[in-house]
This record gives sequence, C-alpha cells and structure tokens, in this order.
Amino acid sequence: MIEQQLKNLGFTDKAVTVYLALLRHGKANPATLAKLTGINRTTVYSVAKELINRGVITEELGSSKSELLALPPSDLMVLALREERQLAEKKRAITSAIKELEIVAQQTKYSIPKITFIEQDGIETYLHQRTPEWNRSLKEVNPTWWGFQDDTFVKHYGKWISWYWEQGVEPGIVLKLLSTETDIEKQMQAKGYTNRKIRFWDGLDIDATTWINGDYVVMIVTNQRPHYLVEIHDATLARNQRAVFQRIWNSLDNKAS
Repeated sequence: MIEQQLKNLGFTDKAVTVYLALLRHGKANPATLAKLTGINRTTVYSVAKELINRGVITEELGSSKSELLALPPSDLMVLALREERQLAEKKRAITSAIKELEIVAQQTKYSIPKITFIEQDGIETYLHQRTPEWNRSLKEVNPTWWGFQDDTFVKHYGKWISWYWEQGVEPGIVLKLLSTETDIEKQMQAKGYTNRKIRFWDGLDIDATTWINGDYVVMIVTNQRPHYLVEIHDATLARNQRAVFQRIWNSLDNKAS
C-alpha cells in the first residue's frame, strides 16, 4: 500500500526500496544499503542523490564514511509545497505568454476556413437562419452580393427570395448575379425588387448557384435531387471570387434587370 502511494508521488521502484530501507533501519551508508536492498552500490548512490534532491533524506558527512538518513515522514509535505511553487511559476509564465500572444494575434489578420454542408430537407431553414450573418458580413466587408444563379434555385426557393427582399434584406445591400434569361427569372424580376440585379450571360451553362456574401462563399445545387448547400467561411477565398465575379459583370453588355 505505502509503496504504491510513494509511486503516486513520483518515486521510482528503486527509490521506494531505498527510502523505506532507511526509514526501517535508521542511518546507513551506501554499502550497507546495497546489502539491505539487493541493489548494486552504484545504483544506490544514484537513487540517494535523487532522494536528497527531493528533500526526503539527507547525508551526514561528519564521520569517516558518509551515512544517509531518512528525514521525518512529515517532510514529504515538502514535495507538495515544491509542486505548488512550480505550478504557480508555470501559471505566471502562461499568463505572460498569453498576453504576448494576444498582441501578436491582434496584429495578424487571418481566417480559419469553416465548411458547412446542408442536405435538401434543411436548406430553406438554413437560408432563413443564416440571413442575419450573411447580411452582417456583407455590410462589414462589401455590400454587394456577387455570384452565379442557376434558375432552378428560383424555381425551388422563390419563396425565400421574396421573403428576403421584402423582409430579410438590410439597407445598402445590392445583389448582382450572373444568370441565364428564363421565364422563371423574368417572373421574379417582375416583382420589382430594386436592389436585386441580374445580368444575363448568353450561353452560360452553370450547375450550381454560387454566392459571395462578404467573407462567405455559398454554393447550392438545385438542378438535381437531392439538393444540397455548401457554405465556406474563408475571407481569402471570398475576396478572390468576388474579384472574378465583379470583372465578369463589368465585361458583359448591360442586358440586365
């Protein structure tokens, strides 16, 4: 029992053996300890130094032969006090490091890419839930909502589009999407949403609606079942895609809504 308790305190097997031998026999020199424990003398010297450093035994140098002496068992409390001091020093070091690292982090702009996948049954709910965050990112980064539009998105999620432009949009946000000229898109344009602008690209053959909403890239596949949505939160990717869409938009003839 006591052996295991000492091991829990960090004592090695040989350290336990040497320490208990000293407690039971009083003072002893290394040669005697080697005989009592069955541990060779060289190892006893090494273990004794370990126990002296721990503060649980001491060495008497008054006689011609140095003798080792176990200190009172109550001195084991020294181990706990030492660990408390070491822990306090480590906490101080960590606190100091955190302060320095926070300064470095504040001086460095970076984003951690986050990818979210939504299956068909959850898409419409997700569109409503994410609207406030997309609006926030658009207003903070760039108020223009760029991208491609597959007209099948209008067919399947036209109610959400109407809800957005009637209730969900915030002032200053303008949508500029590239799409193909179809009857269903003409019907949506007839609703007269001023800030929803579509520019048609003849011959454009796209399979997924793609949006650049501030720092978000959102891709929605609706021309096949099951539908699915992928959202990527990455400022660098969004910035590059936004530049591409803006360049294409500006290069097309003004055949737009």
